[in-house]
Amino acid sequence: MIDVSFQLKGSALTVVVLALVEYNPQTLAAELKEKIDQAPHFFVNSPVLISLERLEAPENCKALLDNASGLIQICRSLDLQPIGFTAVPEVLLKSVQKSGLAILPTPSERALKIPAAAKAKAVETVIETRVETVVETVIEERVVQRVSRVVTRPVRSGQQIYAEGADLIVLAQVSEGAEVLADGHIHIYGSLRGRALAGVKGDEGARIFCQQLEAELVSVAGNFVLQDALPKELIKKPVQISLKGEKVAVEALVSA
Repeated sequence: MIDVSFQLKGSALTVVVLALVEYNPQTLAAELKEKIDQAPHFFVNSPVLISLERLEAPENCKALLDNASGLIQICRSLDLQPIGFTAVPEVLLKSVQKSGLAILPTPSERALKIPAAAKAKAVETVIETRVETVVETVIEERVVQRVSRVVTRPVRSGQQIYAEGADLIVLAQVSEGAEVLADGHIHIYGSLRGRALAGVKGDEGARIFCQQLEAELVSVAGNFVLQDALPKELIKKPVQISLKGEKVAVEALVSA
């Protein structure tokens, strides 16, 4: 048996996506600082993925064309940790490559593309098989239920609970500084004082339910709301949180 000096493992990581619409270094630095000051414990040393998908007129963005590293320095000066770029326009590709950070594919770019020759060969094989054999396929409909991860104890400050491919049910409180994440829905039968992120892999239909809302941050499919933006009239009340378009909606949870 050969011992190795490392292991490669998959991991779930909460990443802040900085989606640029326009880029002016001075304006961005001031606006980012203002946002970070609202929830410093969440943003300090947070990994950041810089998305250029919504950047307007990238060909006219001289600050990025000349030096994409300047954007990285702005992030680091505010204790953010950029890990890469995504959705990089062709015109900015060389500048971003010089920054030394990774260029990550968008979800659509990750889709597998089967070469046309392979497709033709596959069709040809099926046709030849059908000449010799008649295959009857019976499709049985089944209701597939998403599993749930159940946590019975309080989630304490500094803890992170992640329900991969599942809903998360917490039968106690989520303390300040704690973080709960799920690919599906999150149900909290207690107070939510920390951070809750549902649909972390992009499920826009995911929801967060809690009996007492006091959260530092809530997020659905990457869209988040900080504590100061939560409706004041719903603080310490039962709520449900969902995504409507790109806006996170916080609504009172009314019993039938």
